[in-house]
Amino acid sequence: MAKGPAKEKSAGDDAHEAMVRSLAKLLDETNVSEIEVERGGLRVRVARHAVAMPMMAGAAAMPRDPAAIVANPAGTAARPVPAADHPGVVTSPMVGTAYRSPQPGAKQFVDIGSVVKAGDTLLIIEAMKTMNQIPAPRAGTVTQILFEDGQPVEYGEPLVVVE
Repeated sequence: MAKGPAKEKSAGDDAHEAMVRSLAKLLDETNVSEIEVERGGLRVRVARHAVAMPMMAGAAAMPRDPAAIVANPAGTAARPVPAADHPGVVTSPMVGTAYRSPQPGAKQFVDIGSVVKAGDTLLIIEAMKTMNQIPAPRAGTVTQILFEDGQPVEYGEPLVVVE
């Protein structure tokens, strides 16, 4: 069986690979989650997908699996329910950047323990330079916030749990 001609690696490919490796190393050194560079018409974006940790005030030790956290204000023993399987999970309806407040330095829409009504704004997602308000699908109490302010989010990613 004859194979097609093998594609040879050019010096440009090596330079691009070196640029990506150098940007990835820079991510590790600076602890940023995303970097984008454009040189001579070539745009390279390198991003690290960080694990979202719920924001819990006064939490001494955070579990490694944020999806397994369920707030238990009564202090009784409860089995953790993965956030993605929780009936009150609010997922991202789009790809974008999630924010907890309407602008930097402003009061956050909700915190853990906030009581919300159906339709109250939980967060905003910036997509294509448009700020999209994400409403509470039902009334309840916010028990988990599963993203960091300014974090890139994907479609269907669990963001908040309202019980």
